[in-house]
Amino acid sequence: MMPPCSASSSDPSDKDSEPFVETDPTGRYGRYDELLGSGAVKKVYRAFDQEEGIEVAWNQVKLRCFSDDLAMTERLYSEVRLLKSLENSSIIALYKVWRDEMSNTLNFITEICTSGNLREYRKKHRHVSMRALKKWSKQILKGLVYLHTHDPCIIHRDLNCSNVFVNGNIGQVKIGDLGLAAIVGKNHSAHSVLGTPEFMAPELYEEDYTEMIDIYSYGMCVLELVSLEIPYSECDSIAKIYRKVSSGVKPAALNKVKDVEAKAFIEKCINAKPKARPSAAELLRDPFFDGIVDDDDDENNDNNGTGPIVS
Repeated sequence: MMPPCSASSSDPSDKDSEPFVETDPTGRYGRYDELLGSGAVKKVYRAFDQEEGIEVAWNQVKLRCFSDDLAMTERLYSEVRLLKSLENSSIIALYKVWRDEMSNTLNFITEICTSGNLREYRKKHRHVSMRALKKWSKQILKGLVYLHTHDPCIIHRDLNCSNVFVNGNIGQVKIGDLGLAAIVGKNHSAHSVLGTPEFMAPELYEEDYTEMIDIYSYGMCVLELVSLEIPYSECDSIAKIYRKVSSGVKPAALNKVKDVEAKAFIEKCINAKPKARPSAAELLRDPFFDGIVDDDDDENNDNNGTGPIVS
């Protein structure tokens, strides 16, 4: 393969080009200095794929955060490698993974979504029809169906609106930030306490759970989309959220949902009993999504998704 072309230093047009801060070992991907987002252990930068000529996201995890836990480091690396094999239109695509021994970082290249995360996008666009909210919710659910029916089953464990990303020009949403995902065996059971408190199912705190924790988190995502309020925002500490969740008290935002159908759908998802929650596949068939058709839907719907808009 020919190396990517670049302007020579004597080329006057070179002064207009944006320099890379670093490149991956193959030289295909170049990272810019622009930070797109950051978390406790990960930073995401804007980057460029020189072979395809497209912008991508460069994710960087500081492995020193796990320096005392070599098993966790290796598990993180193997899980990210497995995620590279996932292919679904509702999941952020992972293109390349490598470990930089010098800087002790795990780097991975993912597709980039043009409009940022769904939480910020929803705040920016406050006047959205229920039909549009359902289309977004359905796409997230399709991603969960894919993860949960994958062999082995994959539990996201940190699903919330800041981990769902948007291509606003085509109304497309995708699940991202799979860094905390758990790959589980045939019993679908996991045991680590991880996630975002407002979106964590009660059984997660008990360190014994299945993929049904993602359904709970998904319900909280739909609640945030409909109510424009982060669940349990009435609580001013994680301890207070934990007390409410563990005692079965629903978030105050639920009382603000005036759409009866939407409220009933959310309540199914955030049922305190994991076995009482429908699976992602069952929710996809819920009447809540009647008449909501995506571009990638296989089903042939008579009205082509042009049913009445719910106000």
